[in-house]
Amino acid sequence: MKKEEIKLTDIQRILFGETPGAFMVEVFIRTIIVYLALLVALKLLGKRMTGQLTITEMAVMITLGAIVSVPMQIPDRGILQGIIILLLAVAFLRGLNYLSYKKQAAETLIQGKADLLVSDGVIDLGTLEKLNISRQQLYSKLRNKKIFNLGQVDRVYLEACGIFSIYEHRGKRAGLSLYPLRDLRLSDQQYHESSFACCSCGKLSSTDDRCENCDGTEFIKAII
Repeated sequence: MKKEEIKLTDIQRILFGETPGAFMVEVFIRTIIVYLALLVALKLLGKRMTGQLTITEMAVMITLGAIVSVPMQIPDRGILQGIIILLLAVAFLRGLNYLSYKKQAAETLIQGKADLLVSDGVIDLGTLEKLNISRQQLYSKLRNKKIFNLGQVDRVYLEACGIFSIYEHRGKRAGLSLYPLRDLRLSDQQYHESSFACCSCGKLSSTDDRCENCDGTEFIKAII
């Protein structure tokens, strides 16, 4: 479209573009057909597509959006072409899932693997750095589970689909406080008499000199 053809008073162009108004009826019909085809495709992809997505599933979902937009909106493109591409995308993902089921190495490569973030109340700082997760992000997940003491945690895994799996410790165990430092409720906590917690990784120590796990030098009193 040429520059001089763009006019703010051209209501026909603004509302309908360069297509005739009757094309809106065709868009409605195209949208219904493609929407039904997309529902069938999602049904074939399985329940995983309505839950937390893996990397490959997310890629397919983005692809589906690109596939269905063209046959719904562009008049010189047929619907059948979009549906065929849609079915190819479904077949591709189901093929990857079948390969993952048959071979564990392929599953790890395609779907990813779970990463251990916390073990027995101690944070794996190397894994956090590799996954680009901050300690505050981890703490917020634990606080949402009503966990305010890192000692209450046996394991925290970051699953391949991005979910945090948290396993609590049975019984009481001293650990790093997860309360924000400015929170007045911190003063109400029961401190452990002889334990200090590293502010970086949560490792407990009887002194506040240097952490034997991460070499950190900042400590606070452990709470129970």
